[in-house]
Amino acid sequence: MATVRDTTYDLLRELGLTTVFGNPGSTEEPFLQDFPADFHYVLALQEASAVAMADGYAQATRGPAHVNLHTAPGTGNGMGNLVTAWHNRTPLLVTAGQQSREMLLLEPRLASPRATELVQPYVKWSHEPVRAQDIPAAVMRAYATAVQPPAGPVFLSLPLDDWHQPADPPPPVRAVATRYAPDPRRLRDFAEILAASRTPVLVLGAAVDRALAWPAAVALAEKLRVPVWSAPAAERASFPEDHPYFRGVLPYAIAPLAEALRGHDTVLVVGAPVFRYYPHVPGDHLPDGTRLLHVTDDPAEAARAPVGDSLLGDAGLTLDALVELLPSADRPDPPPRPAPETPPAGVPLSADALFAALARHWPADGVLVQESPSNLAALRRQLWIRRPGSYFTMASGGLGFGLPAAVGIALAERDTGRRRPVVAVIGDGSFHYSVQSLWTAARLRLPLVVVVPVNQQYAILKAFAALKETPGVPGLDLPGLDLTALARGYGCAATVVDDPDQLGDALATGLLADRPTILPVPISTDIPTLL
Repeated sequence: MATVRDTTYDLLRELGLTTVFGNPGSTEEPFLQDFPADFHYVLALQEASAVAMADGYAQATRGPAHVNLHTAPGTGNGMGNLVTAWHNRTPLLVTAGQQSREMLLLEPRLASPRATELVQPYVKWSHEPVRAQDIPAAVMRAYATAVQPPAGPVFLSLPLDDWHQPADPPPPVRAVATRYAPDPRRLRDFAEILAASRTPVLVLGAAVDRALAWPAAVALAEKLRVPVWSAPAAERASFPEDHPYFRGVLPYAIAPLAEALRGHDTVLVVGAPVFRYYPHVPGDHLPDGTRLLHVTDDPAEAARAPVGDSLLGDAGLTLDALVELLPSADRPDPPPRPAPETPPAGVPLSADALFAALARHWPADGVLVQESPSNLAALRRQLWIRRPGSYFTMASGGLGFGLPAAVGIALAERDTGRRRPVVAVIGDGSFHYSVQSLWTAARLRLPLVVVVPVNQQYAILKAFAALKETPGVPGLDLPGLDLTALARGYGCAATVVDDPDQLGDALATGLLADRPTILPVPISTDIPTLL
């Protein structure tokens, strides 16, 4: 007779979930026992890294991923990056071990007495099956929940003594919808408003990239002949940034964002929150006389928007429909965005000088993963994203995602056969949140290059302190960290880059290597402005 474990593994095969990210604990060992040869277990040295690796892998493969965590302590370790997966809209099947059912009443060591509550509110569904025989059906429901819009992580707490119980007949594998079209009547209303607008503007978010909708976004912008902004703090790029209509990234504060939109009578936001703010800079959400139209596949996102009329629908399907409905505009083309200024030379390098050098040597099909908050504005000024699926960061604002996510993305590039080069830009503060993920990258022999701007401080927090006039905050300096020694200790190559002329050769060498390469680059300690 088939066991619960047998039936569950068969189901995971049918769902394509044969790569498992995790860090094994005692409560997971009955599930992992005699691990099947056709599955791949990706070992992370800490649960937060396992979650972020799975997140990056899922985003790059455009499908769900499975991450297996330890009971309450391990799940707690993973929570920071589970928050990021929630905000990234990443479909993750998160399973965690639970103590033996016959001891749960006693709350023994490593029990998780309120397992389903621990991960709330950062999962779409959280469940501990009542019977061992319910596990396969729970996995099927979890999968269906994770991938349907808005996609996101789900959580199952699974007692360790369930796996060898006799199974019920396996649940049927069900196909579920992952996109839905907008209401035709409301879509026509949006089209009529846009057609009648004198000075519309388009604001695009990460859902456009998730929907493979760059061509539709370009077609709509060119049909309307409107400028295009990236939504503030977007986790994906959604428009070719060398296109003459592209304007850049909107600021993530209320008053400056409204000022950037001044002069436009209609703002169409597709696939982004309205809006993702960070520091509180009060003001009106929109300029006087400006109307906002919001396209999202998330009813909660539409409900919490402070302004605007909403249309529920998939970003790509909605953009395609608007292209069909709207007439071509006869207004002049928007003026092109100026090319970035050439930064002055100097030692140490400015952030702009570093990223200008990186842009000069950027591989045509490169994938950028970034987590360098204080240098983000300089990075986006200098290095323009030109292809879909080429920019990834954390929507949550929490550190510790970028480095392990880059490992997951690099693994996905290899597993899918695309083999696009992956380069991570990780600040020296962020680097240490999930530094142990380098070991996984080295063991997998991934040709990942990690560029580390080294300013020996949490510069983003110094910038925030300057904006909020809170001097004297402790713990913002990071002296005495030897990144090359750490990287080599985990099995990576490491070379300090002091001169921008060295960067091209170092980058090219790293992308051809059979292990990760870490490139620390000392940069200026000047504190950039937050806005």
